[in-house]
Amino acid sequence: MPARHRILPRQLQPELEHNYSRSPSLGYEPPEETGLIRCLAHGFPTPLARWHYHDEYELHLIVASSGKAFVGDYIGTFQPGHLVLTGPRMPHNWISLDLPEGGYAERDLVIQFAHEPIVQAAAHVRELEEVLPLLNRARNGIEFFGLSDQATQYWHRIKATHGLARLAAFCGFLGELSQWPDYRLLSQAQLQSVDNDAQLNQIDDIVSRITDNLTQALSAADLAGELGMTESSFSRFFRRATGNTFTDFVNQVRVNRACQLLMESERLITDICYEVGFNNVANFNRRFLNVKGMTPSEFRKQVDTRFGGRA
Repeated sequence: MPARHRILPRQLQPELEHNYSRSPSLGYEPPEETGLIRCLAHGFPTPLARWHYHDEYELHLIVASSGKAFVGDYIGTFQPGHLVLTGPRMPHNWISLDLPEGGYAERDLVIQFAHEPIVQAAAHVRELEEVLPLLNRARNGIEFFGLSDQATQYWHRIKATHGLARLAAFCGFLGELSQWPDYRLLSQAQLQSVDNDAQLNQIDDIVSRITDNLTQALSAADLAGELGMTESSFSRFFRRATGNTFTDFVNQVRVNRACQLLMESERLITDICYEVGFNNVANFNRRFLNVKGMTPSEFRKQVDTRFGGRA
């Protein structure tokens, strides 16, 4: 086939952000000036606004513009004050839809930080343990409400300091986020607290069985029997641990796996329906609409815009 007629495959995967691409000319702090915490401010449009992921957590505050947010399989809107914490390797992008001539000089205030140093420190510094549940929730992306003014102040304080002063300001910010009650998880289902390690292991085992065997017909009654519980006590236990009924949780896991396939492949929606465990397309469309607020075909059309002008 002549080169001019060759059709290149569409990009479906997010880009991995490497250290060598973090140039100060784009707004990054010079690497010799950063430790655990890296601050970044940038406008829009910019090469940094793309469907991508990285190994660090990212606190992302929008200070100007409105548009469409993409965090994992979540699609929603944003406006000034939008504050999100994404976990390591959670794909994300923010696309402004109200771009004025010349764009925005400053749209995003960002803090990036690594996982291992905090977890290792928490093993020896007990006070740090209280931020670990926050980091666990961040694996699914967290949007915070009513914190934009404090977040702006914290960002500027952290940006203006170095060494122990920067670490202290950053820990103060994490501490406030870990206690903030007004938030929502954006992508996938998320475990919440349970009473003890044994119960956590039980829930982890159940969730693994659900996610690893989407087409298997697991019932609450069967699982209750395996755990020596009545069905009603199992339902209370499961809802306390996951925030969902057993049926709703299974449907969410199946829908979220469908989202991944819709985003990362061009397979037929009917094929995806059966692969993730639904027995007919009508039920799949109905459950998908309940969970995501749109049909699978609408989701696929919307998600294509996560690449911005490069879609």
